[in-house]
Amino acid sequence: MSKLVKVLGVLSLFGVFASMAFAQGAAASGGDIGMGLLGVGAGLAIGLAGIGVGIAQGYIGSAGLGTITEKPEAFGQVLIFLVIPETIIIFGFVIAFFLYGKMG
Repeated sequence: MSKLVKVLGVLSLFGVFASMAFAQGAAASGGDIGMGLLGVGAGLAIGLAGIGVGIAQGYIGSAGLGTITEKPEAFGQVLIFLVIPETIIIFGFVIAFFLYGKMG
């Protein structure tokens, strides 16, 4: 349980720092508070998506390792299941870049 808390803490800090970076970029371009909030939203989109992907891949990875131990020929299927949650973080990046585009 403590490992999960550490991972969530690190990912949360990543989201906060990313949101601060986006907000600073908005302020540097002469934006107002709305631009800063768009930056915070973009950072949260990446951070929260990262937390979700980390949790999902943790469960899938542990179950997949057990499956591969019993049936080594299932490696390809387990690999596909591990890649599926990565689309969530890609969507988070896309949303963040759309929000960042609205700032500039």
